[in-house]
Amino acid sequence: MTIELHLGDSLNLIRTLSDSSIDLIMTDPPYGHNNNTDDLIACWESALARPHAAQSSHPRPIANDGAEANEIFRAILPEYKRVLKPGCCCCCCCCGGGGPDPQFARWSLWLNEVLQFKQMIIWDKGKIGMGWHYRRSYETVLIANKAGTCKWYDNTNKIENILRPGDYGIKKIIPQEDEHPTQKPVELAMLFIRLHTQVGDTVLDPFMGSGSFGLAAIMLGRNFIGFECDPHWFEVAQRRIAEAKAQPSLPNILIPEQTKLF
Repeated sequence: MTIELHLGDSLNLIRTLSDSSIDLIMTDPPYGHNNNTDDLIACWESALARPHAAQSSHPRPIANDGAEANEIFRAILPEYKRVLKPGCCCCCCCCGGGGPDPQFARWSLWLNEVLQFKQMIIWDKGKIGMGWHYRRSYETVLIANKAGTCKWYDNTNKIENILRPGDYGIKKIIPQEDEHPTQKPVELAMLFIRLHTQVGDTVLDPFMGSGSFGLAAIMLGRNFIGFECDPHWFEVAQRRIAEAKAQPSLPNILIPEQTKLF
């Protein structure tokens, strides 16, 4: 099993990968809704003593989480098509419903222009979400595959397009001050990795953040390639994966020398 972690711009880095070399893209790119806004909502709720206020006490914006997020997402899609093997999938976390900018709908259409859009998975995060009026208590995972028979490794015929609270051990995360502001559960990625890949396949995350999806990949015996543009979160991902590497229950992880990870 091999792991490669690279610090830098995802669009530049993905262009270094070979054609048809990736078995799954599992990623959580910036949504363009600016996490800073959600933190301000959290502060407002905290001031009003709302019982479900988020625990962050100040804004923590993340890189490229403004209007440029849409540009980055659309620009990288042709590279997704190029590096994926035939029939292999992109599983992309995205926001839930709501306007005036229905990003989940636009991204679904853009995915379908380049790949074959398969399904929008609803991740029900449980009560109660951020925002006002219709509180945001779910997110989505957009699934699309490169032309060819979709790689699918479940034989139960019981996989639904809704993930309910606690399904497959997936639990909502309220990030702490030392965690990535949009950190996702490792178990969320593990589900899709199991469904669309086999042991020894290669998983790519072009927007790695603090490395949760990389942890999921190596825990399941997959190769992993991760890109991250923020030096701080890149170091956090390195540390988390190094700690996982030290676990005796995991296979040996080979790190390319040129990446100088640890």
